[in-house]
Amino acid sequence: MRVVFATSGDDLDAPLDARFGRAPKYLVYDMDAETFKVVDNQGNAIMVHGAGVQSAGKVARMAPSAVVTGHCGPKAFQVLTAAGIEIYTSTADTVAEALKQYKSGKLHPAVNSDVGGHWT
Repeated sequence: MRVVFATSGDDLDAPLDARFGRAPKYLVYDMDAETFKVVDNQGNAIMVHGAGVQSAGKVARMAPSAVVTGHCGPKAFQVLTAAGIEIYTSTADTVAEALKQYKSGKLHPAVNSDVGGHWT
């Protein structure tokens, strides 16, 4: 099972990014192997329009079970949930802290986006 974390860094100590669609990178964590890889999202992060949809499509192609981010807008939320991906929001400072919250069951799946479109 894979879980994707929105981030700007290259390891578990990197900050959890507050914005899903404009996160510069995604850390893809394999829960079974306890390994991860980092995927660049700079091209989508700098888009004037459509960053959430494009980023959600990119993440959906990775086929994770879940996404953990600070916030998720309505269009990205729609794409991710249509792909069967659960979305969790967290106020954790780092990916490691958010991962710990996820593993311990302290995070709950979102039922709606938690910010409007074009949120900054």
